[in-house]
Amino acid sequence: MTAFDHPHRRKNPLTGRWVLVSPHRNNRPWLGATEVASTAQLPAFDADCPLCPGNTRANGETNPVYDTTHVFANDFGALMPAATEPAAGAEPLFQHQVTDGECRVVCFSPEHHLTLPEMSVPALVAVVQTWQQHYRELRQRFACVHIFENKGAIMGCSQPHPHGQIWAHQHLSTEIELEDQHQAAYLQAHGSALLADYVVKEQQQADRIVCQNAHWLAVVPYWAAWPFETLLLCKDDVQHIDALNPAQVESLAQILKELTSRYDNVFQCSFPYSMGWHNAPSDGQPQSHWRLHAHFYPPLLRSATVKKHMVGYEMMAESQRDLTPETAAAILRQVSAVRSF
Repeated sequence: MTAFDHPHRRKNPLTGRWVLVSPHRNNRPWLGATEVASTAQLPAFDADCPLCPGNTRANGETNPVYDTTHVFANDFGALMPAATEPAAGAEPLFQHQVTDGECRVVCFSPEHHLTLPEMSVPALVAVVQTWQQHYRELRQRFACVHIFENKGAIMGCSQPHPHGQIWAHQHLSTEIELEDQHQAAYLQAHGSALLADYVVKEQQQADRIVCQNAHWLAVVPYWAAWPFETLLLCKDDVQHIDALNPAQVESLAQILKELTSRYDNVFQCSFPYSMGWHNAPSDGQPQSHWRLHAHFYPPLLRSATVKKHMVGYEMMAESQRDLTPETAAAILRQVSAVRSF
């Protein structure tokens, strides 16, 4: 037995948070809640879907009859432009910060029934190019731009039509601020970028690699909290998604299709997840400590109907997982790279 066969903690160097790993708990019987696996066959067009081409949304606006990606301002955005700053309070226990920003919806495809692994590589290239276009525009006005996707009803996604979102605001979100601080501290201490070194180390060890190509590496990170969490890393010295060249965009489309196909093949289902890109802040500060990357956080644990719940100890203390990252990576690596159902 190795040290990793016993309970141990692992530290996330991007955030400073710890994860408790308890491999022996995989042998316990499951008597907890299960979810209903989605078996519905969606149509290519749904007349009632507010995201489909030509349909009317809740605010009365009509979508164009688009044939590739389509972006519009979120009708129910969490941020609004030109927020008014009230007088600041002097009470340290009741601090507030008014923030403004923009929220956009990105329809990946006009076809209602497709998900990323079911789309062609050229169609995924169009998605990446759309991300680039809107990121490039928004980061001229906002320091922090988040590109993300919530896939599946289990992740709170209100519409099955393939889509993601872009939120932009001036403040640095908590996750970006933590990653910025820890990557800067690592550069100061070691003279190199944290994630650049991490790519090299993961390639040397190899046991957490899921897939890779010329420009991208997908791993179950050493510090993963979710059972099949992955970290998608740019191998090149890139800080912002809009700086990717055509070859990097093409290879990104390829690995997005492969990684999400592997997810679907694990439990033979449309694998739910939340994913998001972490770019360097656009705040005018030095950024050599940064490396562009994306996080995938899927909740499924044992099957298409059993999910990981972050409750109890996870909420009150720190993240805890049973399946080791090395085992999770092996499972993802061993399934087909081509969606098989």
